[in-house]
Amino acid sequence: MTAQQSADEAAGGAAPHRPLLSYYGAPQDRSDFVRHLFDDTAGSYDGINRVLSFGSGAWYRRRALLRAGLRPGARMLDVAVGTGLVAREAIRILGRPEDVVGLDLSEGMLGVARSLGTPLVQARAEALPLADGSVDFLSMGYALRHVSDLALAFVEFRRVLRPGGRLLLLELGRPESRVGYAVARAYLGGVVPALSRLAGAQSRTLMRYYWDTIDACVPAREIMRHLREAGLAQVECHTELGIFRAYTALRVAN
Repeated sequence: MTAQQSADEAAGGAAPHRPLLSYYGAPQDRSDFVRHLFDDTAGSYDGINRVLSFGSGAWYRRRALLRAGLRPGARMLDVAVGTGLVAREAIRILGRPEDVVGLDLSEGMLGVARSLGTPLVQARAEALPLADGSVDFLSMGYALRHVSDLALAFVEFRRVLRPGGRLLLLELGRPESRVGYAVARAYLGGVVPALSRLAGAQSRTLMRYYWDTIDACVPAREIMRHLREAGLAQVECHTELGIFRAYTALRVAN
């Protein structure tokens, strides 16, 4: 057993990162902390994201969706829809808001996402309230680090995908090079939280937490292993600029 696997077990299941106890008192408090943090920052999140993304804007999300196989006529589930940044690009591809279902645990985020006109559901990634094989495409944008258990989430993702359905997970990962890591830490761990403070103390906390989860997150190979163990096929990870990661996978017929 690796040190990281031991940390996962200590955190409970296949956790995406070790507990960050400076933000919450105990591992079991993490989910409530994250939900309240996103509730409190929903109104300023889009502005913060423009500062955060340094190039990962609408064009990147749309290109990633197209490259992963999203096409008109599909029914899509966007897990952790947030304010709708990924869902908005999916609607442009699919042509109809009703073809995208947005799901999020945060009431505040769902309140902002209502402007999209898509069906919205309040739920957790680890317990999707959808029927087996009910969607053609499933996406999650920059929220993988906030689930409680990767293995449970990925089993649910496979369950709701129809045979032949496709998966896209967009994430930010810790750069492997020393220079890349130093730049990312300075920008995401320093500049962005400092600028976000202009939107309020909670926005600064969100961005500090955002970087700390990136820094502590399990490596790409672990995420890909959990995807395969959940029964998904053709698992790949496409990395750009050392930090932008797009995980793709396919549910094959049983």
